[in-house]
Amino acid sequence: MRTLSLSAAATLAAGGALALFALPAASQVTLSIGAAPECPYGYYDAAPYSCAPTGYYGPEWFTGGIFIGAGPWFHGGNDFRGNVDNHFHPAHGYAGAMPVRGEKAEPARQVTKAGFKGNEERDGRGHETTGQKR
Repeated sequence: MRTLSLSAAATLAAGGALALFALPAASQVTLSIGAAPECPYGYYDAAPYSCAPTGYYGPEWFTGGIFIGAGPWFHGGNDFRGNVDNHFHPAHGYAGAMPVRGEKAEPARQVTKAGFKGNEERDGRGHETTGQKR
């Protein structure tokens, strides 16, 4: 029994010594999201970033007819707030026509301030803000 105790103590001592001299492991996380989807009326702000139909995003999400981005590709200000109409989101039951990536926008289908009826306010990274309009 004494041999077993000495053997266990020697093993623990050797393990402790090795732990003292172990080199720290370097950890690194790399995330590559690639280019933003090319969608005529913007893309949803969550994976898989499918193209959103006209009417989902309000006019404040566009500058000169160009979508300012959402989610990881958002390139607006930190204080940006924009309206969406989540009736045009599949998670809310929308099953209508969806544009495909690379499709060109039709100027007649652009959303105007007068014609847009948003029901939710979001920041550029896809988070609902306190200005919800439900």
